[in-house]
Amino acid sequence: MGDPHQVIDRHRLDNGLELAVMPDPRSPAVAINLSFVVGSVDEDPHATGFAHLFEHLMFQGSAQVAPGEHMATIESLGGSINAYTSSDRTVYHETVPPGALELALWLEADRMRSLDISRTNLDAQRDVVAQEKAQRYDNRPYGDLLELLVAQHFPASHPYGHLPIGSMAHLAEADLADVTAFHERWYRPSNAKLVICGGVTTRAAVDLVERHFGDIEDVAVPERGALPDPEPRPTRRVVRGQVPHPLVFTSWLGPRADEPSHLALDLGLGILGDGQASRLHRRLVKERAVAQETHTFLLSNLRGASLAVIQARPAEGKDPDEVTAALEEELVSFNGPDAQELDRARARAERDWLEELATVAGRAAVAADAWLTHGDPERMNSHLDEVSAIREQDIAEAVAARTGAGLLHYLPEESK
Repeated sequence: MGDPHQVIDRHRLDNGLELAVMPDPRSPAVAINLSFVVGSVDEDPHATGFAHLFEHLMFQGSAQVAPGEHMATIESLGGSINAYTSSDRTVYHETVPPGALELALWLEADRMRSLDISRTNLDAQRDVVAQEKAQRYDNRPYGDLLELLVAQHFPASHPYGHLPIGSMAHLAEADLADVTAFHERWYRPSNAKLVICGGVTTRAAVDLVERHFGDIEDVAVPERGALPDPEPRPTRRVVRGQVPHPLVFTSWLGPRADEPSHLALDLGLGILGDGQASRLHRRLVKERAVAQETHTFLLSNLRGASLAVIQARPAEGKDPDEVTAALEEELVSFNGPDAQELDRARARAERDWLEELATVAGRAAVAADAWLTHGDPERMNSHLDEVSAIREQDIAEAVAARTGAGLLHYLPEESK
């Protein structure tokens, strides 16, 4: 199983900004992926939400660009643009016609050089973030689920003990000096990785990046390393809320995203709960009829333990404790996938990977992720070979390594 090889040319500016170019002369578009190595993990646990706040503030104007003009300009050219914040990174990405590449880079460079961090912008974006939190977390069923799962394994004082959305109380208390200091600490050329993929030559891309980013002053960011994992502590919690049906969860701490066993665990979770052919769906839904559906997911962290989660929805009339017991029984007896399950997992991984590589934006994102996770964008070229090399025993060991499992029952308010 081999990857479609991606040509990646790297260049480093004198100010520390690193560039990876993936030329594709056949492409009618160019994707830009600018990743700053800063996320919620870099926040003071008593002053959270700053990394996500800047995802919004970065669109509020700079020395030569009015508030909202960056996004409006890209969209007026037929391009797309967005951003996201995770525990370990903040990413700004856009796709434009090749003729608009220089304009897009100029826009990115202007806000890296001269972002307008004003009292007016800060107050406005605090309100926007508060509205986002209300819509996505506070006023929807299971909106606090991730917060509950994280809290079962990470104390609030741990850098991974809060979500990127942060605390609205912390943001309300933050003054302009606090916010400005966070930006000056992390939004530096040497703390960013820039990937350009699509209809541009390497030489042209390097020339444009040198022209627009080369004079931006750099200041060294604080040194960071791996974080100590919290002590595994088995927990059990029952939560009641305005939700349509009960859900049960088991979760545990897993390996960092850059560890070899992380990929094995990811495959294992897929084998257990990805789709109707998965092990848990067959056993709990079809054969034992204790659950209506099962799912799995992996919250990946780069500088500390990740979080593996299995979810099951009890079948009508089934007690959540019965579902939890059945789920635990299946996990204890899991000795790895059979040959058919492993082949199917590899096939799904290859399909998902090729879908990612189908667009210039997807290829840029994959290269950026490999760069930030493994220190080398070229790592994307060996991904499917790494998937192919994982054996049944690797998956069995990755799943069996769960310690300090947390159990969570999320029940409707009217449940007895």
